[in-house]
Amino acid sequence: MDLLNAFVALANFVLVPAISYGSQLALGALGITLVYGILRFSNFAHGDVMAFGTMVTILVTWWFQDMGVSFGPLPTALLALPFGIVATMALLVGTDRLVYRFYRRKKAAPIILVMVSLGVMFIMNGLVRFIIGPDDQRFADGLRFLIKARDFKAMTGLREGLAIKTSAGITVVTAIIVVAALFWFLNRTRTGKSMRAFSDNEDLALLSGINPERVVLYTWMIVGALSTIAGVLYGLDKSFKPFTYFQLLLPMFAAAIVGGLGNPVGAIAGGFVIAFSEVTVTYAWKKVLVYLLPDSLEPDGLVQLMSTDYKFAVSFAILIIVLLFRPTGLFKGKAV
Repeated sequence: MDLLNAFVALANFVLVPAISYGSQLALGALGITLVYGILRFSNFAHGDVMAFGTMVTILVTWWFQDMGVSFGPLPTALLALPFGIVATMALLVGTDRLVYRFYRRKKAAPIILVMVSLGVMFIMNGLVRFIIGPDDQRFADGLRFLIKARDFKAMTGLREGLAIKTSAGITVVTAIIVVAALFWFLNRTRTGKSMRAFSDNEDLALLSGINPERVVLYTWMIVGALSTIAGVLYGLDKSFKPFTYFQLLLPMFAAAIVGGLGNPVGAIAGGFVIAFSEVTVTYAWKKVLVYLLPDSLEPDGLVQLMSTDYKFAVSFAILIIVLLFRPTGLFKGKAV
C-alpha cells in the first residue's frame, strides 16, 4: 500500500506536471527548430511571439465571456484560440515582410538575423506589455479538475490523492493532435516536402523549382500556430505574464538544442528531457521517501536538490553540457 501511495505522490507532483510542461516546451521548441532548420537563424523573439498570441487569445476570451459565450466544461480560451493563431500568423508574416526579408535577400550572416530578432523581441515585448499590462492574468474557466484528489482517495482508499487539472489533460491531447498533424503535413503534403527539401539543401531545392518565398510564408504560418497553441496551453496551466514567456526562451532553446536543432523529433524529445529534469531536480522528495523508507530512515528535511526559483538553471546546465559534449543533440540535428 505504501508503494502505491508513493507512486501516486510521484505521479501527482512529478509525472503529471512534467508531462504537461514537457508538451508545452515541445510545441515551443518545434517552432524554434523549424525557424532554425528552414530559415537558418535562431529566433530570439519566439517567447514574445508566444506572449502575443496568448494575449490576443485572452482578449478574445474576455470578449466571449462578456457576451456569455462559453465552452461548457472546457476553457472558453479554446474557442478564442483560432483568433490568436490568425493574429500571430499575420504578425509573423508582416514582420518577415518588413524586417527579415530585407536581410534574407542581402544574404546576411545568421548572426545578423539573430541580432535583428533580438530587436523584434524587445518591440513585441513592449507591445504586449502596453496592451495587456505586465501583471498576471488568469483566463481559465470551465471545469478545473478532471480528477479530484478527494474523489481519488474515496475511490481507491489510498492516503494520497491524485489530482489532474483539466488544463493538463487538454495540453497532452492537444500536443498529440498538433504534432501528428505537423508530421503528416511535413511528410505527406507537397508543401511540407518542399519545406523539408529546402531545409536539407537550399541550393538543390531552388534548382528543382521550389519557390523560397512560399516556403518562408508557410514556415512562419506554422510557427505562428505552434507558438500560440504552446503559449495558450502554458497560460491555462499556470497564468499569463509577459515576462514569463521571455523566461521560457531558455528552456525552449535548451529543448531544441538537446534534441538536435533543426530536427522536429529532437525538439519533442528535448522538451520532455528538459521538463522532467527541471521538475525532478526542484521537487521536494520527502513525501515519496516517507512511504518508501522505514521510520528510522525518514528524512527530516524536504530532500530538495534545488529551489523552484532556480529551475531555469537546470535548463542552462543541461544546455551547456550538450553544447560541450554533443553539439548536434540527441537526434543529430544541425550543429550550433
